[in-house]
This record gives sequence, structure tokens and C-alpha cells, in this order.
Amino acid sequence: MEEKDIYSEISSIRTLMERSTKFISLSGLAGVMAGIYALIGAGIAYKLLYVDHVGIYSNTTNVTIQLFVIALIVLVLSITTCIWLTTRKAKRKGQKVWNQSSSLLLKSGGLPLLTGGCFVLLLFIQGHFGIIAPGCLLFYGLSLVAAGQYTYSDVKWLGICEIALGLLTTLIPGYGLYFWAFGFGVLHILYGSMMYFKYDRENSVN
Repeated sequence: MEEKDIYSEISSIRTLMERSTKFISLSGLAGVMAGIYALIGAGIAYKLLYVDHVGIYSNTTNVTIQLFVIALIVLVLSITTCIWLTTRKAKRKGQKVWNQSSSLLLKSGGLPLLTGGCFVLLLFIQGHFGIIAPGCLLFYGLSLVAAGQYTYSDVKWLGICEIALGLLTTLIPGYGLYFWAFGFGVLHILYGSMMYFKYDRENSVN
């Protein structure tokens, strides 16, 4: 057997093992869309807080409700789009969306994400707006790192970037909205684009 054939066989075996142990149907376009939703949401929040001169530390019920609704809409749109595009990609590749790999991915990443969501919600209710952005970035990053072992390694590196950004946000108070927009908007768009050209586009061409 030639050396080229050996490398080809090893590559095929590695691909089969990856498909059996990792969830590889995540859509890069879902990351891009989530980033776009986040930037739009951040833009609306910026207008509400700064352009309209409400102020980020305003404690009015109306402002609190509006910010909560904006965050909820961004979250729902991101999750819905992710499920739709990931399901479509899985069907195109002839794979099941719900299997052992996706179950492990959700269980691993779900706990830090749920914990972070509850923590941020409590901060929001109590009016501790200054540390909401770092909390979002840190817990989201931890969730991605935890889930990254059951999918593409790129997800883990995105999580590490989110954690680093969250720590930086803590060191530079007063710019939480900007860091939040960069972490959930710009980084998601960059990550999603990279994922698309690295995995999705190749598969669609093939």
C-alpha cells in the first residue's frame, strides 16, 4: 500500500470517528445570523440608552421592560434560526439532528448557559446593569468551551474568546454594551463566516 493511500485511509477513519462522537451539523450561517441579530439589538439598545438620553443606570420600569424585550427577541430569533439552519444542514447531509452527540452537547453546554441566564436575570431585576455584559460573555463562553468537546473545535475557541472578552469588560466598566455587541455580534459573524467557508460551503459544493 502506497503512503498516499495510507494517509487517505487514516483520514477516512478519523472522519468516521468524528461523525460518531461529535455533532457536526452546526450551521455557520446560524452564527452569522445570530451576530446580525445581536448587532441590531445592541443598536436599538444604544439608541434607547444614549441617543434618547435615558441613561444605562436608569431604573424606570419602562426602560427595564424595553431592554428585556429586546434581549428576549434577539435570543428567540437566534435560537430559532440556529435550529432551522442546523436541521436543514443535517437533512442535507443525511444525518439526524437529535442523536447521542447532540444530546451530550446540549447537556454539557446547557448547565453553564442556564446558570448564566439565571444569574444575569437576577442582576437585571436588581438593577446591577454594569456587570450584566461581563456576566453574559463569561457564562456564554464557559458554555461554548464545555460544549466544544462534542462538536467542532472552533466552538471551543470562540468560547475562549468570549471568556477573555468578558474579563476585559470587567476591567473596563462603562463600555458593557460595546463589548456585548462585539462579543455576540462581531465575533459571531466572524466565527459563522469561518465555519461556513470551512465546513458548510465545502459540503454544499460536494
